[in-house]
Amino acid sequence: MGKDMLLKIDHASNQPLHDQVAAQLRTAIASGELSPGERLPPSRDLAQGLDVNMHTVLRALATLRDEGLVDVRRGRGTTVTGQAPLLAGVVELVHTLVVEARRQGISDPQLRTLLDEAL
Repeated sequence: MGKDMLLKIDHASNQPLHDQVAAQLRTAIASGELSPGERLPPSRDLAQGLDVNMHTVLRALATLRDEGLVDVRRGRGTTVTGQAPLLAGVVELVHTLVVEARRQGISDPQLRTLLDEAL
């Protein structure tokens, strides 16, 4: 992982810890701080460095895997996918949109309708 990359968790935030971890890794991918093929540190090391439970990190990595940003292989570790730089910016925007919609009181079904209409 990038030598200067620092992940920081706000334990007082209302945002779940796994979402914070995923968001910061997503941002690092989108910015190019993490490159395609780059291997992330072991989950245990990330958890220890962030002072969170290892399952929190595993949940964040599962989210990024489902988004197509990382490839998680047991025994081989987690690497950034080749398509990640293209996807990361869009995924980050979608997450920002969801957070803003909820902040403004827009329900998930309303947001889905708005997105369907935009497509």
